[in-house]
Order: sequence, then C-alpha cells, then structure tokens
Amino acid sequence: MTKADIVAKISEKLGLEKGDVQATVESFMDEVKNSLETGDNVYLRGFGSFIIKTRAEKTGRNISKNTTIKIPAHNIPAFKPAKIFVEGVKTNTETK
Repeated sequence: MTKADIVAKISEKLGLEKGDVQATVESFMDEVKNSLETGDNVYLRGFGSFIIKTRAEKTGRNISKNTTIKIPAHNIPAFKPAKIFVEGVKTNTETK
C-alpha cells in the first residue's frame, strides 16, 4: 500500500477531499520525522511507537579494497508495533 492508497481510502471512508487528506497525512509524517530528529520518541497508543535506536560503533569491511573500516556509533529511526497491532496481524493474516 502506498501513501496515495492510504489517502484514497481515508478520503473515501470519511467523505473528505483527497487534497485535504493528503495534506493531513503529510503533516503527520512531517511531525513524526521532526520529533525523531529532535530526539523525541512518538507513541501512538494501540498502534505502535516510532523510536530512536542507537547502533554501537563496529568494524566493517570494504570488500572491493580488502580493508577494514570503522563504522561510528549512530542513531536510526525504528518502529515498534503495539501488542494489539501484532496480535491483530498474527490472527488476521495467513502465512505465506
């Protein structure tokens, strides 16, 4: 499902203009991104949490030059689904 699909479904379900729904969805995504960039986690009860994970420094390999490189510690965004969300996916989808 793409952002356009989400906008279309919400627009159809609520009877709102697609342009208004798209602006709302994009504003939501911007706010989540801005919160994570400033170091704040985003918690959505019943859905999940957008959190910042810290990766430790590690040694990597550049296989084309056959050398080792140090990969510095860094933060990455992550999504942790809520327990209700996980249970719903487990029970309502079939295994491929």
